[in-house]
Amino acid sequence: MASVAELKSAIDAALAQIGDGQAAVQAAGEKLAEAQQTLAGALEGSGHDTVTAAQASLTQASQELQDCLAATLTAVEQAQLYVASL
Repeated sequence: MASVAELKSAIDAALAQIGDGQAAVQAAGEKLAEAQQTLAGALEGSGHDTVTAAQASLTQASQELQDCLAATLTAVEQAQLYVASL
């Protein structure tokens, strides 16, 4: 069985990896927002169903990224609570 120090070190490493993942998700969200603006500008006034579907899909993807960030924040909080209890 790992020592408390080893366990804390492993959790710290996992938290750093989560932080890297959060940064990647935030960057992806920014790129999606840029894509939404570009698409909206390029297709302004188009009422075609595929344009509406594309915009809806980008909106959904953005929401799912926000949900992902929220889940990782909860994971971090729980891991930190566990470390504090050691």
